[in-house]
Amino acid sequence: MKKITIAIDGFSSTGKSTLAKQLAKHLGYVYVDTGAMYRAVTYYAMQKEYIDDNHFDIEALINDLSNVNLRFSFNAELGFAEMYLNGNNVEKIIRTLEVSNKVSSVAAVSEVRTKLVEQQQEMGADKGIVMDGRDIGTVVFPEAELKLYMVASAQTRAQRRYDELVAKGDKVTFKDVLKNVEERDHVDSNRKDSPLVKASDAIEIDNSELTIVEQFNKVVELVTRVK
Repeated sequence: MKKITIAIDGFSSTGKSTLAKQLAKHLGYVYVDTGAMYRAVTYYAMQKEYIDDNHFDIEALINDLSNVNLRFSFNAELGFAEMYLNGNNVEKIIRTLEVSNKVSSVAAVSEVRTKLVEQQQEMGADKGIVMDGRDIGTVVFPEAELKLYMVASAQTRAQRRYDELVAKGDKVTFKDVLKNVEERDHVDSNRKDSPLVKASDAIEIDNSELTIVEQFNKVVELVTRVK
């Protein structure tokens, strides 16, 4: 059976990663979380004090990108690959609200996008890959055989993200999480370089009222049609 490329785009907290991991495991494909890559670069910028709540030294980050080494390493116990930054596992720290508040700004930098898109395209050169992000179906893999565009209301997505963070023990408020979701929506949709848009041939899936199982079954049916 031929291998295909599956591109999953959409707003933050629409369950892209959950769906992508399920599909990759079901199909025996490679899963790549591009959001983790942008989060890792953001965390690096925070550690180097290139960005904080009051300033962003874009030039300093651009000049230092050659020192940013990213790789995924599969964790058999978890069942998915974790993000490593310069040899260190940063999978947990990059999921914090502090990183979330800054990742859209870092992801809007053209030089950052160019560096990461090149890596992403190399990862998917042989197909048999499920990749999720903001510009996978429009920029990274415009020829992908199956493109999905995930949507859900801001309130629904904020509740999901809030529940996830609280379960991890993070001290957050729903108000702050909702604000983060709405701000990221605005930045992701309005940046000049590779803004979040629905590819003309993408299939939109509103999962506001779908369970994870219902969503998975629906998408598996779509994959079967393409393959």
